[in-house]
Amino acid sequence: MPEVLSRRALNRATLDRQLLLSRAELPAFEAVRHLYGMQAQAPDPPYIGLWSRLAAFGHEDLSRLLHERKVVRLALMRSTIHLVAADDCLALRPLLRPMLVRALLGSRGKGLAGLDLDELAAAGRALVEEGPLTFGELGERLRERWPERAPADLANAVRNTVALVQVPPRGIWGVGGQPAHTSAEVWLGRPLDGRASLEEMIRRYLAAYGPAAVMDIQQWSGMTRLAEVVKGMELRTFVTEEGAELVDLPEASRPGPDTPAPVRYLSEFDNMLLSFSERTRTRIMADEHRAKVFTVNGIIKATVLVDGFVRGRWKVARKRGEAVLEVELFQPVTAEERAALEREGMRMLDFVAGSAAVRDVRFG
Repeated sequence: MPEVLSRRALNRATLDRQLLLSRAELPAFEAVRHLYGMQAQAPDPPYIGLWSRLAAFGHEDLSRLLHERKVVRLALMRSTIHLVAADDCLALRPLLRPMLVRALLGSRGKGLAGLDLDELAAAGRALVEEGPLTFGELGERLRERWPERAPADLANAVRNTVALVQVPPRGIWGVGGQPAHTSAEVWLGRPLDGRASLEEMIRRYLAAYGPAAVMDIQQWSGMTRLAEVVKGMELRTFVTEEGAELVDLPEASRPGPDTPAPVRYLSEFDNMLLSFSERTRTRIMADEHRAKVFTVNGIIKATVLVDGFVRGRWKVARKRGEAVLEVELFQPVTAEERAALEREGMRMLDFVAGSAAVRDVRFG
């Protein structure tokens, strides 16, 4: 019989994989590679995500990696923008292409009906390889060839059929502006990696997010029909208290359920909240809190972890040289936990608003 993992045991195992049980003594590049995709629709969340996980991290540590082309931002899992190591970009993009095309046709199918997507992809790639373009610029250039089509449909088709990376200054802390894109092959000077396997993708996912159900892997990746792939792998099996079957790497660590978990501030869109299916997502957040974090307009709010679970959300309010970390708790906390939230909150304010003359943590 498979071993039963309690909710707390599953929580602690996943926190450990996510570098959230203790701050890791890792360089930023190794952390990005280990985490295997940090959600990055907005520029700042990956910085906060790395700060919350690493013993020593400064803004320039990630900015430098982007400038040096060691990490990149592009559409990958779930057809959303992720920050990944350059090698992972080249390996993941071919594996995910069928999902990306399926997502494209689901959202833009009517506007693309009758178009040869391979021809459109080749035209779009040629344009961005002449020089980085915003999607607005790319759509207008493509409309010169396909005048009857909507520019947004054309640009999005290229986004999902060509590995388009966002080039700096997009993704650099404190720098605004619209993202401009070129192909991963030109930016990195290497072709996509057609040797990558689904088995390796699943092993990497489990190393960063496990233990997990097949549905979790599919939720994280956006892919379907992975059960047969998982079945053919040498993995250890577990079950949750509710009876969901989980798989994991045989050699992976799984700390005990009583392992202490320090308070942590997670960024908006943190992958901890987005990488698990309905049956196991309570490993990190109770379903009763979900509506307070997942908004109707697609924003995933920044959250507070207390004893390893989401217990509130946070935001920073700024005005006239003042930065206030506003913490809204969903449940009461002990005096000791509140003090830990204040200490960690002040450290976080030093990171995100170090230039503010006045910094404070307030609970709502």
